[in-house]
Amino acid sequence: MMQQLWQRWHVVWITMTALAPLVLLTIAALTRWRVRAGLDPALARRRSAAEVLAVAGTVPWVWMIMTPVQVPPDFTRVYLIPLSDLRVQMIQPIGFIVPQIVGNLLVLFALGAGAPVRSAVFASPGRLFALGAACSFALEVIQHLFVAGRVFSVDDVLVNALGCLLGGLAVRRWWAGGRAPGLAGVSGSGAGGAGASGRL
Repeated sequence: MMQQLWQRWHVVWITMTALAPLVLLTIAALTRWRVRAGLDPALARRRSAAEVLAVAGTVPWVWMIMTPVQVPPDFTRVYLIPLSDLRVQMIQPIGFIVPQIVGNLLVLFALGAGAPVRSAVFASPGRLFALGAACSFALEVIQHLFVAGRVFSVDDVLVNALGCLLGGLAVRRWWAGGRAPGLAGVSGSGAGGAGASGRL
């Protein structure tokens, strides 16, 4: 199973690994810019890391799901009834089920982890699930309309949204608006500090 996945997607993972230094440099540059603008250094690092890692952790999965695939002529390309697609998947070999389910959970996992750390707007389970569902719906529509062999599946939307929620819950202690380690003084830094935090 792992060998098949590597053969199919090795270009994606080699590319993203090669770009890792650029990801780190981007975090450092954003952090430095924010500190120079007057933001607390710890908060600047947290926000910058959340933004960049959310993007970097989502891009490879979007790349994969936007890759055309070959399917039989009678292949069902639209699943509008919840759980109908999952039922079809569950009768497939385990080598198909595991990558399919785990992969769908991971598509928006990084986005879910980064969003509530970056902004308190997303710091709730309901909003994280809604964010994941909205992004997944848009991706499913694009897939169905423009990518050969891809399907529109309500179940994919639900599983992607669940992955977004799980990503957020995995980093719940660092959600914006909480008292994360090393940031105890930020929330009480006064009106000027609050204004800077809101802008950056």
